[in-house]
Amino acid sequence: MKLEKVLKYKKGKSPQKGNFDDSLILYLTPEYLRGNAVPSYIPNFLSKVEVENGDLLLLWDGSNAGEFFKGKNGILSSTMVMFDFDPVEYNSEFLFYQLKAVEGFLKSQTNGSGIPHVDREILLGLNVEKFEKPEQTRIAEILSTADEAIARTEALIAKYQRIKTGLMQDLLTRGIDENGTIRSKETHTFVVKNGIEVPEEWEVDALGTLIKAVDAQPNHRTPPSVDNGIPYLGINDIDENGNVDFKKCRKVSNSVLEEHNRRYKLRDGDIIFGKIGTIGEPKRLKAWNNITISANVILIQPHDTPDFIFWVLNSEYIQTQVKNSIHSTSQPAFGMEKIRNLTILIPPKNEREIIQSIINQNESNILTTKTHLSKLQSLKTGLMQDLLSGKVRVKIDNELETNN
Repeated sequence: MKLEKVLKYKKGKSPQKGNFDDSLILYLTPEYLRGNAVPSYIPNFLSKVEVENGDLLLLWDGSNAGEFFKGKNGILSSTMVMFDFDPVEYNSEFLFYQLKAVEGFLKSQTNGSGIPHVDREILLGLNVEKFEKPEQTRIAEILSTADEAIARTEALIAKYQRIKTGLMQDLLTRGIDENGTIRSKETHTFVVKNGIEVPEEWEVDALGTLIKAVDAQPNHRTPPSVDNGIPYLGINDIDENGNVDFKKCRKVSNSVLEEHNRRYKLRDGDIIFGKIGTIGEPKRLKAWNNITISANVILIQPHDTPDFIFWVLNSEYIQTQVKNSIHSTSQPAFGMEKIRNLTILIPPKNEREIIQSIINQNESNILTTKTHLSKLQSLKTGLMQDLLSGKVRVKIDNELETNN
């Protein structure tokens, strides 16, 4: 049936001058409800739409108009609406999932010559399946369980990310001793070398002492694209997991490959580093054949411990050097000499191997958990499609049966 048979709504109101009392109240904005902003408290005013935890909200006006939210205790912002429905007939949590299922379509139908807004006729004309209240409740329980699993997994990823950030800061500046303990100034000897305080076992030198930097395209001209040619990899062609969509990336002719093959051969652990446009953002490569490298990057070939070099290039102290170098010149580029002259803190080789192994293991935990998260999100999508459409019906005894 159509949503107009299920929902009524009222729009939020702007605070009105001269109509306040002395208390403060949370002003609910889309940014806050998404978790992207700190709470905003404003003086309480009389003419307002009050929201309670779990109320159904919709962003009516704005760049993301058509997005649905679960409310929190506060006052509804003027860009949003709050829905009302018969709680005897409808489960609030179930209705939220029904609305989220049509969110993508509703967003695509927003209009307005200035600020986009929801089309009232389209919203209320949307069709949804009608279920009896007990089945609504059970469907909501199933989908809520999936959401809880997703939230726990996202929290675990965030935890691993924090651990990784701390590990990189500690291991790449202080290292780890022969007993597996991260060094500290209280228990280990630190000395100043080339103006930087490091463990006494370490050296401070230029990155060029540990790598070979290759200019993959010395003429700095991007070769013409061809159909069904050789992949021409840039920074943005490789995702955070090191995967490449070879079908979508730019293609060049075999003559470009022949030219590149005379200058370098790719090895596992080689790194590309953006020098024009996208600066930095290093990405690891593999020993791919029939691959060419963009003119906009530098190919870095470590002499050893390539993963250690990769993590150093992602470290805070290297990123600071890169930013300072870019800001000191009017030309936003990072050339060959600059990459070779980056100052790097260098542990002994055996310690570099240990450091890269520890950070790699933490990164592996993150990637494994992200894969699990992706599976959970796909599972939830499938559940929503099946359960909210009535394709799979839910019995109150918790069993599922296909509705033929």
